[in-house]
Amino acid sequence: MYFCAMFQPLNNEQLIAVANEFGTPVYVYHAEQIAERYNKLTDAFKAHPTKFFYACKALTNVNILKYVKSLGGLLDCVSINEVKLGLLAGFAPQEILFTPNCVDFDEIVACVDLGVRINIDNISILERFGNVYGGSYPVCIRINPHIVAGGNYKISTGHIDSKFGISIHQLRHIERIVKTTGLHVQGLHMHTGSEIKDIDVFLQGLDVMFGIATHFKDLDFIDLGSGFKVPYKDDDQETDVYLLGQKVAEAAMEFEREYDRKLEIWFEPGKYLVSECGWFVVKANVIKQTTATVFVGVNSGFNHLIRPMFYDSYHRITNISNPDGAKRIYTVVGNICETDTFAWDRVLSEVREGDFLAFHNAGAYGFEMSSNFNSRLKPAEVLIQNGQPKLIRRADVFEDLLKNQIV
Repeated sequence: MYFCAMFQPLNNEQLIAVANEFGTPVYVYHAEQIAERYNKLTDAFKAHPTKFFYACKALTNVNILKYVKSLGGLLDCVSINEVKLGLLAGFAPQEILFTPNCVDFDEIVACVDLGVRINIDNISILERFGNVYGGSYPVCIRINPHIVAGGNYKISTGHIDSKFGISIHQLRHIERIVKTTGLHVQGLHMHTGSEIKDIDVFLQGLDVMFGIATHFKDLDFIDLGSGFKVPYKDDDQETDVYLLGQKVAEAAMEFEREYDRKLEIWFEPGKYLVSECGWFVVKANVIKQTTATVFVGVNSGFNHLIRPMFYDSYHRITNISNPDGAKRIYTVVGNICETDTFAWDRVLSEVREGDFLAFHNAGAYGFEMSSNFNSRLKPAEVLIQNGQPKLIRRADVFEDLLKNQIV
């Protein structure tokens, strides 16, 4: 089992110090916790050649990208601008995998011009790509394995009604395009969803990929996407990456004997790397008691953290200003002119107006999905590395609301 001797979680005093120095609301990230997650993955899958491409849609701050690169990670991107951010952060083109969906062909051409790896998930785009490039530029093909997985239907991407990937039932069509255009298929890719607790889902998908791989004799890799579950509650089950690493290695080596060619296994962890590294710190503006509920109204809303309203996600919340206070039941809400409830009937240490509350597991899809709804300003981002807090994105100011407007 892997342990990170140098890793120590952030404490309340560090979070309060950041809140006092940079103001609230504020996103706080812990660099060493990202390293702990990344190193755990590389240790778990060391029995077989495996690469990890950080799915940067979870958190694209360029400082986070640079840090992931310093750990040895590669990059998975879903837009041309994520690709450009990756190049700016120092990733080499071949260290970037571009996995778009429903994009204009010009965006794919732009990524070819930049030299990054291309992952195609649409028959019409595959045919067009083959007609333009033939076998001169290798591609990966994203397959829809028709496997239902994930903690929420909105983040399940491998089922039969998903817009992602080319159906396994269209394999014959793929083969015709490859044969006719001379496409060089370098890899096969699948991604079934997020928050997968059952490792058999990955193994079932790997078996599907092996079946398709026999139709392509020159593959270099099979990409299983990601979906590793991270714990949001104390009793949450986490994906057993060590058992998965063992099972994947055994299956891959057995298949390679039949395939007569060594393959790399790729994964694209996003939330797994950065979710637990992040805290979102807010201030309690008001305590409002109604006939049925005691509300804590904070100086944020779903404009800053949309996951609870969008995905019904659970985030642990702690009162870091009064951690030993008497336990009371609160409903935590925001300051947006919409229903923006973060938590219903949550037991918290007594909250007083002015206290700081910390949302845990806020590193993934927190700031990344934030907006200026209600003309509210986006918060700052702070990275703590080697115990030192560094501002990596300043908070918006009023002028930022107007910078692209034309009067």
